[in-house]
Amino acid sequence: MPLYKTIIIDNDTSLAIWKVEETEEMLWDNVELSPHCQSRFNGMKSTLHRRAFLSIRHLLAQYGYTDFDLVYDDNGKPHLKDGKYISITHSHNFTGIIISSRLEVGIDIEMQRDKILRIAHKFTPFEEYRTLANTAAIIRKLTIVWGAKESLYKIYGERGLSFLQHINVQDFLFEDCSTTAEIIYNGTLSHYQIHFLEFENFTCVYAAKNRI
Repeated sequence: MPLYKTIIIDNDTSLAIWKVEETEEMLWDNVELSPHCQSRFNGMKSTLHRRAFLSIRHLLAQYGYTDFDLVYDDNGKPHLKDGKYISITHSHNFTGIIISSRLEVGIDIEMQRDKILRIAHKFTPFEEYRTLANTAAIIRKLTIVWGAKESLYKIYGERGLSFLQHINVQDFLFEDCSTTAEIIYNGTLSHYQIHFLEFENFTCVYAAKNRI
């Protein structure tokens, strides 16, 4: 089974990434879905989505969980029944989860594509990135910013949160592999740590809410 990467962030928090190379039949091995998740699975028409869905259950198993330990709230945000924080992501043939017993966390994996140039104005002031050396660097940076905001959205878990208006990601250098961010929403300010890594033309970003 291709467990692609694990990162131990601290004693309470870690993440795992899966590279989906197996067939759907292979991914069913030792997997049983809850009625809720089986219903979701049955509605998936894309083989890629079904394989990603099943691979995430193998990632859960890395931490000793099964699908039955996972529940979703009314906004679709996943939770673990034991109270630990979890976030889930998938993009093409990569999936990932992050779990923490102490911090609210979010994770996002994105393929680096030029499509992001066309939608950048919807989630960040694009002018901030025009000074970068070339288009490839702009795509990389925008993908990190998008991934950061996706991760933060997953933590916040409320519909109505705007990537452009409510989430601010501080500028960063690629070699830093980290930055900070804040969310200002409904009169409340919250702060977050952001970390990122790049592999095989994909970007993984994960975020954690600062403890007060």
